[in-house]
Amino acid sequence: MDKKDFKIIFMGTPDFAVESLKNLIENNFNIVCVVTSPDKPAGRGRKINESAVKKYAVSQNLPVLQPTNLKDTDFQNKLNEYNADLNIIVAFRMLPESVWNMPRLGSINLHGSLLPDYRGAAPINWAVINGETKTGVTTFFLKHEIDTGDILFQEDIEITETDNAGTVHDKLMYLGAKLLVKTTQAIIDGNYKEIPQDKLLNREPKYAPKIFKQDCKIDWSKSTEKIYNLIRGLSPYPTAWSTLTDNNDKNIDFKIFNSQKENTSHNLNYGTILSDNKKYMKIACSNGFILITELQLSGKKRVCIEDFLRGFKNIENYKTKN
Repeated sequence: MDKKDFKIIFMGTPDFAVESLKNLIENNFNIVCVVTSPDKPAGRGRKINESAVKKYAVSQNLPVLQPTNLKDTDFQNKLNEYNADLNIIVAFRMLPESVWNMPRLGSINLHGSLLPDYRGAAPINWAVINGETKTGVTTFFLKHEIDTGDILFQEDIEITETDNAGTVHDKLMYLGAKLLVKTTQAIIDGNYKEIPQDKLLNREPKYAPKIFKQDCKIDWSKSTEKIYNLIRGLSPYPTAWSTLTDNNDKNIDFKIFNSQKENTSHNLNYGTILSDNKKYMKIACSNGFILITELQLSGKKRVCIEDFLRGFKNIENYKTKN
């Protein structure tokens, strides 16, 4: 079948998905409709915010559907009218079977990990948090259980010591878009093999569940390696955090965006703060210190450590709270 006759419905919401949609369009695939999240009010002015995918789709004059309920009969009837050959899903909601099984060939998904490892909502964050040195992207056919479908193609990248969730996200965004073009063409040509995920591992896979605020709290009794990986695995979002406490037991929460690790022995209590009040601030943990280079106090702007210390005097009078 020729590209122009192969009808695709694309489903996605954030920037990560835009790059995939952009690559498909630039490679002349026939996107007949885009499905994305509904517009939402955001910010202090409650201005209506459109998803990144919607903004790009509108700029390309593509039809857009924004269902609040994916099981809604009217939505599914509209979807069915496009008579699509394939759904392509990138960073979107969990679909009911009536939607993912609607096209002639079903639905494929782009996932930000090397499946079967890191199934779940936050694969990029957890790969960095767990200190992985490699991750990647996977395309696969959707099945009932989330992220368990037969694998089509994979590409991997290195995670360096200085990468964080944000830099890995961007690498995978571009790599994934190219892989999706390759996968879609292979499906049109009928030139692909499906690999069951249970054939790729002889152990229980690692998982990537949704991250909640408590998952982001730093435990200063842990090693420099674990804390450093937590900070970079949550940066720039949702961000690792801790609490400063003064002599009057007043608490101030703060987020850490960037840090360095210093492995050295000491006899200090976990969470003790050392600083010259000018250029450095470091916090004791089990086998050394975490040097904070960029942070944000609750209700304040994100700043480098030098700017923070200029405006926050006598930081050593504070301690952190586990």
